Amino acid sequence: MKVGFIGAGKAGCSLGKYLSLSNNVTVTGYNSLIEEEAKWAAAFTKTEMYNTSNEVVAASDSIIISTPDGAIREVWDSLDKAMIKGRIVCHLSGSLSSDVFSGIENFGGYPISIHPLFAFSDKESVYKQLNNVCFTLEGHPFAVSAWKKMLETCGNEVVTIEKEKKPLYHAAASVLSNHVVAILDTGYKMLMDCGFSDEQARQYTEMLVMKNVAHVVEDGTVAALTGPIERNDIETVRKHIASLDDDKKQLYKMCGNVLIDISKEKNSDRDYTHLQALLNE
Repeated sequence: MKVGFIGAGKAGCSLGKYLSLSNNVTVTGYNSLIEEEAKWAAAFTKTEMYNTSNEVVAASDSIIISTPDGAIREVWDSLDKAMIKGRIVCHLSGSLSSDVFSGIENFGGYPISIHPLFAFSDKESVYKQLNNVCFTLEGHPFAVSAWKKMLETCGNEVVTIEKEKKPLYHAAASVLSNHVVAILDTGYKMLMDCGFSDEQARQYTEMLVMKNVAHVVEDGTVAALTGPIERNDIETVRKHIASLDDDKKQLYKMCGNVLIDISKEKNSDRDYTHLQALLNE
């Protein structure tokens, strides 16, 4: 498959470099509104720099619009639709579905959204980690089949989802990445209120955080759960709540109710009624 990119940001550059190292893919090159970015991406991947987006289309079987989400539809609308027949048109958005390519099937094209479950932190090195990344696909069956086969040949795990599930899928990815930062920040600030420095809060809890995450990933949330809520320790939880300001108290109670659901699954013989009532006061 010949793959070309419109947009030369972190995701586009990294994915292009990764695919360029595969024997099953030919990366044709890059076009970007910022010419210097396209030049850099082309040099990085040892491919071509194209002056227009339609040149990318002409050279490629699959066109990846790797721009920010807000620009995807604009790029699609600007393409010469007479050139789309028989080609796969892709984007890398986690939240948008392939429906953003409105009317594509009327022009004989095949739409797909391709989303790596990964945070791209730079252009130059993270491509080395993509062999361990799962890709989520959604779109026309022909496009999904072609990309699934190609990515699996590269060694990647692939999951297909329905387009209606894209917002839920992206929300899940956000909870598992961005929202975790909010939980950690809350915990760090609580320790700082106890006299820890910011650096100490992060450094001295690293093992606690990392071992817990590793346990969840390896064995699941039910097996990994410990602590006062799982033990049904009402008095300890009561003291926790009393020590918190209103914002932290709200977060603690909300997460606590989720932990009770997990605890019930782990300990079906325990009655969490009184603890749940405390968390809902």
